[in-house]
Amino acid sequence: MKRLEMDLTRKVRLLLCLGLLFELGQSQVACKNDKGEEVDWYFLYKLPKSTGDGLSYLYMDESTNGWRESKEKINSPTGSVAKTLTPLFDCYKKKTEGFGYILYNDQPPKGLQPAPASFGHAKGVVMLNKTSGVWLSHSTPQFPSYQSQDFWPSSGTNNAQTFLCVTYAYSEFQNIGVHLKYIHAFPFDSVLPPYFYEELKCVAQRSCYPKTEPWFKIMKLTSLKGHRFKSFAKYTRFGDDLYTGLIVNFAKQDLLVKSWGNMHRPLPSNCSQILPHSVYNIKEVNPHRRGPFLDTVDHSKWCVTTSGDLTCVADMNREVSQMSRGGGAVCTEDITVGAAFHAAVRKSQPCDLPQLPDTNGEL
Repeated sequence: MKRLEMDLTRKVRLLLCLGLLFELGQSQVACKNDKGEEVDWYFLYKLPKSTGDGLSYLYMDESTNGWRESKEKINSPTGSVAKTLTPLFDCYKKKTEGFGYILYNDQPPKGLQPAPASFGHAKGVVMLNKTSGVWLSHSTPQFPSYQSQDFWPSSGTNNAQTFLCVTYAYSEFQNIGVHLKYIHAFPFDSVLPPYFYEELKCVAQRSCYPKTEPWFKIMKLTSLKGHRFKSFAKYTRFGDDLYTGLIVNFAKQDLLVKSWGNMHRPLPSNCSQILPHSVYNIKEVNPHRRGPFLDTVDHSKWCVTTSGDLTCVADMNREVSQMSRGGGAVCTEDITVGAAFHAAVRKSQPCDLPQLPDTNGEL
């Protein structure tokens, strides 16, 4: 009986969100800052509970010239995340024509079907209409809460997390669908009008993944205002670490990687002569001088080149089992962003070969 009710609820939501009876709602599909103003892109670094209440966050967009400490909390209805998700909340409660979304997470909200291991280690929110949309990639398990405006899971409070939100024109979501196909994202909730891109619809239906080589995809993406990003995606059959097998080869310089410090079989920093450049694990950070804190309380996934000219928010940890899972990253060559992330690095894991010294926040 309960399952029947859930099926009926989903069908009703589909009709409501497709807006078969009502006109288009007023919410714009764009990244929003804490004031509710539309922005082209932003980065958030949610700080761990070890540095405070576990709900504070750092914010950066093209106007801030680096990190800025938000006066809001990550779970606040008046914060940047909530304001960005407003079109999603509107779709839950009223009839929004021409709006669609995909919520994907390898660790879905409690009470929902768990993600099979064959799906990618990836988390994100896609929302769009026929004009523009948002791709919010992040590192938070069980986010956002299932069909609720109380979107922040209590489980997300203890550890640090990262978010990258970019506003794109509708036309870019065909490529975003291809990226989600390659990482084999696991959608736990979705509604898409029938005339949206097939690449998105097959992801929402969990029916598409790469069938032939190459088992990776690198694509250029351009934000609504012309800011250039690059996406890196690997399918499970790629069989290698995202950073040493893909990103560092594109970057063509040493790479600093921040991944979860509580893995079962972590990969060490890699200074092998086989690689043209080294990949170093970040062990401690101090973003905007709000730390320091260790990778054992930092669930964020990001990397930055040693020069700071390439910065990525990613899905993957450097861990043995994740070499055989799908996942990816979205990267920018914005030097201000790179400087902000590079300055956050306090300590990295050395290698047997000549070591990268602790940066102590210096670029």
